[in-house]
Amino acid sequence: MNDINNILSSKAQISQYTHDTAEMPGSSVSTSHQAFEQLVSRAVQLPGQVPVGIVWPCEQHALEGAMDAAQRNIIEPVLIGDKGTITSVAQASGIALDKAVFIDAATPAEAAQKATALVREGRVKALMKGSLHTDIFMHAIVEADSGLRTNRRISHVFVLAVPGYESLVFVTDAAINIFPDLDVKRDIVQNAIDLHNGLGLGAPRVAILSAVETVNSKIPGTVDAACLCKMAERGQIQGGVLDGPLAMDNAVSVEAAKIKNIVSPVAGRAQILVAPDLEAGNMLAKNMIFMSGADSAGIVLGASVPVLLTSRANSVQARLASIAIGALYAHHLAGGQG
Repeated sequence: MNDINNILSSKAQISQYTHDTAEMPGSSVSTSHQAFEQLVSRAVQLPGQVPVGIVWPCEQHALEGAMDAAQRNIIEPVLIGDKGTITSVAQASGIALDKAVFIDAATPAEAAQKATALVREGRVKALMKGSLHTDIFMHAIVEADSGLRTNRRISHVFVLAVPGYESLVFVTDAAINIFPDLDVKRDIVQNAIDLHNGLGLGAPRVAILSAVETVNSKIPGTVDAACLCKMAERGQIQGGVLDGPLAMDNAVSVEAAKIKNIVSPVAGRAQILVAPDLEAGNMLAKNMIFMSGADSAGIVLGASVPVLLTSRANSVQARLASIAIGALYAHHLAGGQG
């Protein structure tokens, strides 16, 4: 930020990004929602704008959130796509492009390839999916020779502010790994822990979910959960406190954990929920969003930079939250203190 007036102005706008839970029947603003707002506030105050590549922002929903974040001085938007189409969309939607840098690309595939090249050149520190298909976007990122792979498996995290719950909730993996084996689950857990710590939220309490809280050889997820906890004890997973298997009720309800006589620093107070497979994780996250009124942000981890994998169903506010989290984590990975 260049001056204190800009900071204060941006802070005043922050409340617009989130649903006002006070207006919902029987609900009140939870500390988790306040934590969401604090993350956006911290992103506003980062020292300098984080350059983010917006890949093929050729529809209003893909362009509006990015430019809103740019107006708040969170990011420097690098718009990668057909300049004529992007300009037409902006004019039709009343979106200002004065803060944008353009990288022209004729097709979505070309835009995705140029985006990964910009990352390798160090010109952008995060990527955000625009209006292209997810498979085209992710193909460029995971490509063996020209992509952004690291030695860590790529995974997705939903960051959720759930009304009535004390902490932000991370749900993983709900978007990328369909049937992860134990080694993949180790990376999924470590990716989520690293994000939690990188956002300045502290060492997380991690619940490895299953249908039951006891190890049962007929339910493979319970065996994986026990193995992951032992891996954490032996230093193969670091930075968080793990427990599992835990059923959903005793992972998030102190009362349910007491009824089951579960004594654990995680039970009833989990901050990261690790699903046994993609279907379970996706249904869990969307249940929280659409039935519990949770505000959501999403981020892909394990690549060389944070990747924001938004969908058409995301509101502009959800995109702003995702961008703020991506900017904060990109700043952290670059060695910043924000």
